[in-house]
Amino acid sequence: MINVAVLGFGVVGSGTVEVLTQNKALIEKKVGDSVNIKYILDLRDFPDSPFGSLVVHDFNVILNDPEVSIVAEMMGGSHPAYDFTKACLMAGKSVVTSNKEVVANFGVELLRLAAENGASYLFEASVGGGIPIIRPINNDLSSNQIISVSGILNGTTNYILTKMESEGADFDSVLKDAQRKGYAEANPAADVEGLDAARKIVILAAMSFGKRIAPSSIHCEGITKITLDDITLARKMGYAIKLIGYTEKINDKVLAMVSPRLVPMSNPIGGVNDVFNGILVDADMVGKVMFYGPGAGKLPTASAVVADMIDIMAHTPSGIKAPVWTDADEDDIADFDEYSCANLFVFDAPLSELGEINKLISATAVYSENGRTALISRSMTEKEARELIATTSSLVTRIRVL
Repeated sequence: MINVAVLGFGVVGSGTVEVLTQNKALIEKKVGDSVNIKYILDLRDFPDSPFGSLVVHDFNVILNDPEVSIVAEMMGGSHPAYDFTKACLMAGKSVVTSNKEVVANFGVELLRLAAENGASYLFEASVGGGIPIIRPINNDLSSNQIISVSGILNGTTNYILTKMESEGADFDSVLKDAQRKGYAEANPAADVEGLDAARKIVILAAMSFGKRIAPSSIHCEGITKITLDDITLARKMGYAIKLIGYTEKINDKVLAMVSPRLVPMSNPIGGVNDVFNGILVDADMVGKVMFYGPGAGKLPTASAVVADMIDIMAHTPSGIKAPVWTDADEDDIADFDEYSCANLFVFDAPLSELGEINKLISATAVYSENGRTALISRSMTEKEARELIATTSSLVTRIRVL
């Protein structure tokens, strides 16, 4: 018998218990053994739940039970989730998690502790909810050099941008709608300011290039400044606006960033709408591979948590190919000023008044309407874009192009 414990009986934690219970026969057939949920850790009691008798309030009950070999952490936040994870790994218990904050901030240390103590630390559910992306990068694409990863990593912001376009509504009204429907928190900052996506792109960068960049050190912009006019203009020019997490190597250094992007409708990410996520991996041998699906939600995320548990149950820890990360130092991180891409520049002026600026931009596309001019620039570095912006007072909008 394999005994497991669940830390946190919220949305994902209860979903994990549901998947383990509802698909019990299927899971046990795959792992060749019976699986028993021995404990559920939570501050609350659940007297009306069929699993209420499994609830404990003291983490040490789980930590000190030698029969528990796998712990699923779905507590959220850094503490005490990190502390409990560290203690479990040091005790030789394998840990799976959906907690992107802990993985992004402490992944190097926790992976090392797992290796040192004959355990596993797996986190498929930390990025993309139910979408398989961590394991494909780590295993299926392991013969490839990853060139770049770009994706819609936050369903809340994608829902807001989709509704702004489809309903012609402004940001504030759509945000309130998202909060009513439970897609956005009462305090939506982590989503709309890009912080959630930043943690996820840090994980994907580490998976792709082996270097963990501190989430606080990457360039991060949210969607709060995106207007309905921006979205309408983008559609007229054949683009969608999406909040994109992006990572690539520049001169053997890792760049990771989050910002709103103009995405061509020819790009498969451009058609990913509502609360769905889409992640595009560009690799040297296989080319571009797209991963699409529900990026959050109780059962989709729980299915990824349980998949990691099955991976551990079905193999000895040494049989699982664990990622190897190191913390990035200054020499590993690309200078953001060197990052280059095309840009959408919108000026509150007709094209006839933008002669010198147009020469600097070398526009590849021009759109004029109501006295305003939109130009898609040549590829230019962040430094060049910043210097150009400083030369004019008529700039209304700048959005990078993916």
